[in-house]
Amino acid sequence: MRWRRPPLQHPLVPVFAPAVESLCTALAPSSKRYYNMVVRNFLVYLGTKHPEITRLEQLRRDPHILGWMAHLRAQNPPLATTTCIGRCFALRTIFHELARTSHLAELAYLLLREDIPRSPHTLPRPLTAEQDQLLQQEFMHRNDLGANVFLLLRYTGMRIGECVDLSYDGLRSTGPNQWAIHVPLGKLKTERMVPVDAFVRDLVHRLRFFRSLDPLPAEGRLLARPGSKVALLVQLRDYLHRVCHSLGLPTDIVPHQFRHTYATEMLRSGVSFPVLMKLLGHVDPAMTMRYVDVALTDLQREFQLARSKPRHLAPQPKTSTAPVRTGLDGLIDSLIAAQHVMEMFRRSLHNGNARNRLLRLSIRLIKILAEIRKLQTT
Repeated sequence: MRWRRPPLQHPLVPVFAPAVESLCTALAPSSKRYYNMVVRNFLVYLGTKHPEITRLEQLRRDPHILGWMAHLRAQNPPLATTTCIGRCFALRTIFHELARTSHLAELAYLLLREDIPRSPHTLPRPLTAEQDQLLQQEFMHRNDLGANVFLLLRYTGMRIGECVDLSYDGLRSTGPNQWAIHVPLGKLKTERMVPVDAFVRDLVHRLRFFRSLDPLPAEGRLLARPGSKVALLVQLRDYLHRVCHSLGLPTDIVPHQFRHTYATEMLRSGVSFPVLMKLLGHVDPAMTMRYVDVALTDLQREFQLARSKPRHLAPQPKTSTAPVRTGLDGLIDSLIAAQHVMEMFRRSLHNGNARNRLLRLSIRLIKILAEIRKLQTT
């Protein structure tokens, strides 16, 4: 029997509940549960530390909101930074909704955006060359459902949640000996077409074969679900854990690292920044810039290799004989060159305010380039 917590007894519950209902009208049930959890956490704090608060008009930024944030930071064991960020964003959103529905404009200023902690800057974790090779060899050897799923992740850069949502007819022919996979709406509510080769085409055909052998009812998906989507995700993650254990690899390798490995490989192969954004389904250039930071290790290696060789043995750069373009084409060439020089200079700096400001300027140049390219079509 599933244990349920008793309903929260607080005078503000009838006020917060309609605000959550209004916010979650078009959201998933999990989002509604999260908002309700944050409201419960805040009202429990109020009832314990400030029992005199019974009306919205009594709420103040100090001590009620700032006190709650200090309470979050004082948890033992400490909450992860991302958890604190999520709860603060949720409560701030609820206060904005209450300000609108209760006609109390001051509620919108109880929790400011500046109060929310900054998300820690974590670099993607691509697999090492040895890990990547060992896993691919093992998947090829096993050639079962799980192995083909993870090979598909490795060679398309999909998120695992997107992979389990693939439709049975998601592989499309785009020309003679050319194919692409239609990736459905994913984490960022975007969909995309990812070009693939004959190897990935064969992976999809094998997954279709496994689907034809499964007795579960056909639902139009490439992968059959034993119960729910979550159950299938747990099953696939457990499969990867067992494979890594059998190979003597770290068992904390997660499916998302295949996406990082794919993105880093695309960068090293010369794929341009806008194309990589499209392949990964990113909507913000800053998300893709994280993969550029990963590739910085390659630049360091090449730099050290160049320094270790005598200067007279290093090949001399060739002078370009291409004519300088004019008009919009020339403007685009100049902006690309400026963005490249800025990015190279930024990488030479230590982490700090200057490096972060140059990153923002570099992203602005990318956006400007995208707008100027639109002018070419008009």
